[in-house]
Amino acid sequence: MLLLVLGVVLWWAAHLFKRLAPDARASMGDKGKGLIALALLASIVLMILGYRMADGAFFWGRHPATVGINNLIMIFALYFTSPGPKKGALFYKMRHPMLFGFLLWAVAHLLVNGDVESFVLFGGLGLWAVVEMLVINRAEPSWTPPAKGPIRKDIIFLVASVVLLGVIGYIHGLLGPVPFG
Repeated sequence: MLLLVLGVVLWWAAHLFKRLAPDARASMGDKGKGLIALALLASIVLMILGYRMADGAFFWGRHPATVGINNLIMIFALYFTSPGPKKGALFYKMRHPMLFGFLLWAVAHLLVNGDVESFVLFGGLGLWAVVEMLVINRAEPSWTPPAKGPIRKDIIFLVASVVLLGVIGYIHGLLGPVPFG
């Protein structure tokens, strides 16, 4: 469980470093991007290893209804992390669609994974998404939404999200639990 916690903490630190220590980040220059990317890669490796090794208490598991709800939420999570909300007509005024999509991803996974290691991983990353939105809003209170796009962009990215869910689900099934029941 320690590796999992360290991975989540490193994820938070790497993402919030620019906002919480802007002078230190600026002093790193362009090579700082590489170091942050390395820290994020290390955090992902730690989270994967830690999650696979963890053995915490189990409170609930997969159920056909929650699997279906999870997959429906995942379509919207993928849509919000795509360029669709900023290029379309429905959600173009939404300030943080990608972070909102990430939060939906975390909630969807908590719905079907009711064990302590999932609370740490998905709960910790979902909480990070909320904190990140708050920190960005505080650091940059003024924001201008992009121009409204055509509704067809929303439809295109929603269809792409369904297709992507199928691809991700197939790969997910090869590496771990089958997400489609």
